[in-house]
Amino acid sequence: MVDAIIKEIQLSTSIETQEQVSTLYFGGGTPSILTTEELKRIINTVKERFILTGGAEITIEANPDDINQRSLKEWTSLGINRLSIGIQSFVEEELKWMNRVHTASESLTCINLVRDAGIDNFSVDLIYGSPVLNDDDWQRNMETITGKNIPHISCYALTVEPRTALDKMISLHRKEPIDPEKQARHFFQLVAHMEQAGYEHYEISNFAKPGYRSRHNSSYWSGETYYGFGPAAHSFNGSKRKWNLANNALYIQSLEKGIIPFEEETLTETQRLNEYIMTALRTMEGLDLTLVNSRFGQAKGNTLLTGSYKYAETGKLTLLNNRLILTSEGKLFADGIAADLFF
Repeated sequence: MVDAIIKEIQLSTSIETQEQVSTLYFGGGTPSILTTEELKRIINTVKERFILTGGAEITIEANPDDINQRSLKEWTSLGINRLSIGIQSFVEEELKWMNRVHTASESLTCINLVRDAGIDNFSVDLIYGSPVLNDDDWQRNMETITGKNIPHISCYALTVEPRTALDKMISLHRKEPIDPEKQARHFFQLVAHMEQAGYEHYEISNFAKPGYRSRHNSSYWSGETYYGFGPAAHSFNGSKRKWNLANNALYIQSLEKGIIPFEEETLTETQRLNEYIMTALRTMEGLDLTLVNSRFGQAKGNTLLTGSYKYAETGKLTLLNNRLILTSEGKLFADGIAADLFF
């Protein structure tokens, strides 16, 4: 797989026309299982084809059971300076319900190891709204995060994908179904607690201490160009979106033949505007009507403003400095509000 990814990077880019990049992200799947040598080969190939700016943010996703003194030392030696840790919960019962390998004790230990290794920039993932997580346990999860002064947290409502093992277990009544009211309650608990603890709620699912926003993910939400390499990876250059084949075996076979297996689409102006509406409303800065007016025309900006009135009247949205910004309640309905404002 690593050989195929390296081949894709080489085929996609040119040594002669190196572009500057300020973030590098190893994520999706479990990149922490890669050996130091494999990670080094990928990073070196990226450096051959791109100019990594000074102070570039280099992140790797990892599970608590992958983190130890040796792995941390090896990652930092490669220039990796940010971790995204898939803890999910500090409640043992919930970890077992989610079939997680690690324990709550291992999660707490790994946080201490990360700090001891001198890595101050790291993020923790938590899941809320599962059937076995009660309000008090969720509160304790959040207090654990803020008590340890973790600089960044990503929180997601538990979702059940169709045709998954969990979906089948729920349909057979072997596991409890998801309760939307509980998920909403947990979301409001989360927002109140994190903001009181001094975190910026800078994107619907993300909270950060000042100066610790994810620079990589922020580039997605602001519509910047990005490159993705590997099976199912996505790339975007502002007008064209490209995505690789998801099948690992076929991906590798194609690259062995010197072919990048991908599909792509060129976005229309309307699609670009709708994408901006979707991503901008997720952020604390909101949707900039001045930008819409200059990039897509005054008529489009006026239409958006008019369409926003009903959400302002119901307390789901505010207009501040010519920006449409969702309230905490509005963030619960972000996808629906964005879709309603689409052109």
